[in-house]
Amino acid sequence: MNTKRTSGFTLIELMIVVAIIAIIASIAIPKLLSARISANENAAIATLRSIASAQAQLQSSCAIDTDADGGGEYGFFGELAGTAPLRFYDGAADAPGIDVMVLDPAILPTAFGDTIHDTANTECVIERAGYYFKMFLPGPTNGNDIPTVGEDGPEGAGGTTDPLAVDPDNCEIMWCCYAWPVAPESTGNRCFFINQEGDLLQTLNNEGGSNVDGGSGIFYEGLNAVPAGNAAFSDMANDVNPNALTGMGAALGIKAMGHDSNDQNTWTIVGN
Repeated sequence: MNTKRTSGFTLIELMIVVAIIAIIASIAIPKLLSARISANENAAIATLRSIASAQAQLQSSCAIDTDADGGGEYGFFGELAGTAPLRFYDGAADAPGIDVMVLDPAILPTAFGDTIHDTANTECVIERAGYYFKMFLPGPTNGNDIPTVGEDGPEGAGGTTDPLAVDPDNCEIMWCCYAWPVAPESTGNRCFFINQEGDLLQTLNNEGGSNVDGGSGIFYEGLNAVPAGNAAFSDMANDVNPNALTGMGAALGIKAMGHDSNDQNTWTIVGN
């Protein structure tokens, strides 16, 4: 009588293999996630530098000059990407208006005009590589305050806010932009800031909010917690000069320089 032996794995052998795979996964997955976060953060930094270059190019071209004084002004994402009409000087109204023309050729890729609205402010943000980006331009100076004006317009097409909300003189010399993770601890951790001076700041985004205990700052979390326009600027309440400008005109809230930021987070220069 012939007997056949059926080859295969025993239950114990299978359990050992599964255990080994689980151990390897527990080691590899966190490293892959860390690499993804690092790549997204580096991409956000590079994007902000590209935005700064685009703003400098737009301002020097005088494509936007809403007071017809010959001084070029900075723009919103929709204007830079050629998806939104440019602000211009309306001679009939003797005031800023919205032109029918768009920037051609555009300075930023068209994707920068593919905007969505943040849930809190219904203002435009864009999403790229796991990060949200939001542009702010200055409003008219009010006493010591220079308010920040966010971008508005049709979702998906980019847009410009009411041109009267943006001050032509201030817009010739200042702008700022923030970048923060779409999903903290997944697509990125740090929050970044840049302005017309090329100052690139960061906050670790771990000093407050719903996911961090014990902090007094704001935890920026997707579209649920979006940076205010003055977030990285000095908090007037703790400024030694009571006559100092607030809002976008304030000094940057860099902790190393002794300034407390409006969002009470610790902002430092990237690389420090």
